[in-house]
Amino acid sequence: MPHWLVIDLEATTEEGGWPVAEMEIIEIGASVVNQTGREVDHFERFVRPARRPQLTPFCRELTHIQQSAIDAALPLTTVWPQFERWLSHHRARLVGWTSWGDYDRQQLEVEWQHHQLSSELSRLAHINLKQRFAQARQLSKPCGLNAALQLAGMHFNGQQHRALSDARNTARLLPLVIPG
Repeated sequence: MPHWLVIDLEATTEEGGWPVAEMEIIEIGASVVNQTGREVDHFERFVRPARRPQLTPFCRELTHIQQSAIDAALPLTTVWPQFERWLSHHRARLVGWTSWGDYDRQQLEVEWQHHQLSSELSRLAHINLKQRFAQARQLSKPCGLNAALQLAGMHFNGQQHRALSDARNTARLLPLVIPG
């Protein structure tokens, strides 16, 4: 049975937002799911940012990530190879990867380039599930993850703006958009 990788990132930010190039990953959440959306495996790590290791009050409030967790985290140059090793166990069954919106793909590409990292993900097709959901539901414009879950008759499970919870909730919408 084919599997999908669903990724969500949390990153440094301030109220009003920063350009992707100025943001840095602080948490990676990934869920490998089958085509019915059932989780097969998951990956979750905090990441210590290099340029701005001190989280803004807005970022801490939004994500509920404590500064102490970031202080204890490893840098992306260490965490990403751990992710790739984890991913290698699923690579043979993966048909692609997805995220809610295009931000996660863009952030990864910026960080891979900045840190000179390579990734198996660059060889896999990426699907913007936010766009696909809007098309499937014939919405005038894409909506947020929580709103999409509500439209699908579901409630958000877990803590919003935490990488693994967001990835798992995104995965729940996958079978509604990409039929098995």
